[in-house]
Amino acid sequence: MVSVKDVPPQKFIEALAKYLKENVPQVKPPPWAYFVKTGAHKERVPMQEDWWYYRCASLLRKLYLHGPVGIERLRTAYGGACKIGSEYRREHFRKAGGSIIRKALQQLEAAGLVTKIPGKGRVLTPEGRSLLDRIATKVFRELLRERPELKKYAVP
Repeated sequence: MVSVKDVPPQKFIEALAKYLKENVPQVKPPPWAYFVKTGAHKERVPMQEDWWYYRCASLLRKLYLHGPVGIERLRTAYGGACKIGSEYRREHFRKAGGSIIRKALQQLEAAGLVTKIPGKGRVLTPEGRSLLDRIATKVFRELLRERPELKKYAVP
C-alpha cells in the first residue's frame, strides 16, 4: 500500500489542498487570513489566494509523519530566519505565528480529521489517516501515468 512517505511532498500537498477546498466545508480561511503574515520572519502576506488550504494540507502531512505534535513544535517547523536591524547583523530564527496553526488545527478537528491528546498534542484520527493514504495512492497513480519507469516501485 502506498503511504504519504512514498510520494513527493509538493504534489501530495497540492492534491490534498485541492481536496480540502472542494470537499471539506469546515475548512475555510477566516476573514483575517488575507491580511496577515504567516510569521515574524516574513515580510509580506502569502501570494497565493488559497494558501490556507495548503497550510492545512501541510499540517495534516506533518501530523501523519511526526505523530502527536503540539503547536510550539509546529511553530518551530514553520519558522524561519529574520533580518533584525542593519544589513551587517546576522539573521536570527523566529517562530511562525501560532494563531494560524491553531485555527487551522481547530478547523481540521471540526472536520473530524484531527483529534487532541491532552499533554501530547494533536494526532490524526483514523478517518484522517485513511484520507491521506487515499490521496497518496491517487498521487502515486498519477505519477505512474506520467513516468512509467516508476512502475517497478509499485506494490502489486
